[in-house]
Amino acid sequence: MSLDPITQVSGRAVFVPGADIDTDRIIPARFMKCVTFDGLGEFAFYDVRFDEHGNPTQHPLNDPRFAGASILLAGVNFGCGSSREHAPQSLRKYGFNGVIAESFAEIFFGNSTTLAMPCVAAAAADLAALRAEVEQDADTTVTIDVAALRVRSSGGLDFPVSMPDSAREALVSGRCDPIRELLDNEPAIAAKAAELYAVR
Repeated sequence: MSLDPITQVSGRAVFVPGADIDTDRIIPARFMKCVTFDGLGEFAFYDVRFDEHGNPTQHPLNDPRFAGASILLAGVNFGCGSSREHAPQSLRKYGFNGVIAESFAEIFFGNSTTLAMPCVAAAAADLAALRAEVEQDADTTVTIDVAALRVRSSGGLDFPVSMPDSAREALVSGRCDPIRELLDNEPAIAAKAAELYAVR
């Protein structure tokens, strides 16, 4: 059984400032000592959301205006650094359903696609306009149209975005989870294995 097709995702958005935000900033390594990914959401961006005493900082994710935002806006080379799958998992568990940035680290992008969390790249000027709109009105709804490769906002913005064709196809067809693909095709895999064994 394939996943539900992801043709678009919508929600309120929040901008996290900074270029080259790496996976250690997204989820500090000390929180990766877990058996499952459940509960990782509370540790997303932990070391910049809280000071050394555990007090909330002025980070955008602590701003009540953006509580419940499900679309993350970011800058250049988002998700760089180590290839830890925990980074996109923590964002997904936090409540994000999609990411719009100027560019992405390749492994982070792939891990996000596997989680059915589309990551689309936008031009700097378009992203700046969207950021300004969202920060002026936190109730702005942002839609990532995966099928059409466009981003639209309730305030009237509408601009093109990009992602690799293979990722787009995997999302819109609901075939983005390779483990599910293996499970769905277990009978065919067993038959092929038996056929190859017989040839020996």
